[in-house]
Amino acid sequence: MLLITNGTLVTWGQAPEILTDHALYIEQGVIRDIAPTAELVGRYPQVEKLDAGGQLVMPGNICAHTHFYGAYARGMAIPGPAPADFPQILKRLWWPLDKALDADSVRASALVCLVDAVKHGTTTLIDHHASPNFIDGSLDVIADAIEQAGLRAVLCYEVTDRDGDEKMEAGIAENVRFIEASQQRTLVAGTFGLHASLTLNDAALRACADARPTGAGFHIHVAEHEADEEDSLKRSGKRVVQRLDEYGIWGDRTIAAHCIHIDDTEREILQRSGTWITHQPRSNMNNGVGAAAIDDMLALDMPVCLGNDGFSNNMWAEWKTAYLLHKVVHRDPRRANGADIARMAMYNNARLAERFFDGVQLGELSIGAVADLILVDYQPFTPLSAGNLPWHILFGFEASMITTTIVHGRVLMRDRQLLTLDEQAIMREALMLAPKVWEQYTRNVTAVS
Repeated sequence: MLLITNGTLVTWGQAPEILTDHALYIEQGVIRDIAPTAELVGRYPQVEKLDAGGQLVMPGNICAHTHFYGAYARGMAIPGPAPADFPQILKRLWWPLDKALDADSVRASALVCLVDAVKHGTTTLIDHHASPNFIDGSLDVIADAIEQAGLRAVLCYEVTDRDGDEKMEAGIAENVRFIEASQQRTLVAGTFGLHASLTLNDAALRACADARPTGAGFHIHVAEHEADEEDSLKRSGKRVVQRLDEYGIWGDRTIAAHCIHIDDTEREILQRSGTWITHQPRSNMNNGVGAAAIDDMLALDMPVCLGNDGFSNNMWAEWKTAYLLHKVVHRDPRRANGADIARMAMYNNARLAERFFDGVQLGELSIGAVADLILVDYQPFTPLSAGNLPWHILFGFEASMITTTIVHGRVLMRDRQLLTLDEQAIMREALMLAPKVWEQYTRNVTAVS
């Protein structure tokens, strides 16, 4: 039990409010009561208290698409000339790197990302994992790290045929095994990972469709670059979304990451099926792949969400990038309205995450919602209201203002001090493992050059 007092509550939810000098009573990980501080202190006098000191108390951030394993790419040099396009980035960076990972480096890469998430107030993450030389049990290693951190997450293993049938089948088995095993975990769920149409032949797609557990969806990259569409047309005479539709990939538990180069026909298939779309603007800019038509999709009431694709777990940076990217791409300041960014990042992300945690209410401060929340030391010098909150986040909030992170009622960081993770020990271990990972990466990339 925990009583958070003296807070300015930012409720979000369908009728968002900003409630000054309010308190939250948390029991068994769930918000059980909300009222003015004096009232709740009188009602629960013996409960442990956390004094917010006037800070904003608000739902934690959610990341709809990320890659923990990419942590070891930070600062790593790619041998030879810089990759000229996204297909070269895959072949010369990501695929040689994921082959360099073993159990220790998978665990370390997850832990450094989880430290980053706690510090940035990102309480739920949907990860997409790959480590072709450590497949069986890889998701358990990550799940154990998540439980150590105390965060909430959805995990999958990316199936691909690029490393041969044996590893493709091992990836399928790891997804199926983990989806079942994760049902015994409270804060970790599983889904079925696929890489992308361009690395999945017809036999692989059929095997994945046949192996999918009842009720499960998929998590796949879609048309991140034109090469995905070109490959699909060459293979099947159909565009990516049309090709994958034949295998029953789409649905209201499936996540389609990026969707930058889909056309109107593909968009209609995704809309009709209720498939979730995730937008990763920082990554898209970095890879030079373009900008998804998020305004068009949101206008159709498609469930577009916000991820980071392995960039830092500072989701407010992703908000700000999305807000600016589409204005400059279209030379139209009306694009990517702040309210739409909030709709993606708060409302849609929460509804997506709820698909994987039955009976759990996320993304709002309300009685019955789980206590996944953050304290933010933001002192506005202009009026702050529920109506203008998105623009305060876009133009005023900084990740350094997050002082406390709580998941399922458990305090993971208080007054900027991590309580569940030993940051220094984690960084020392990750640094110790890095030379081995980089050396193996260099051998791998040299072998394919």
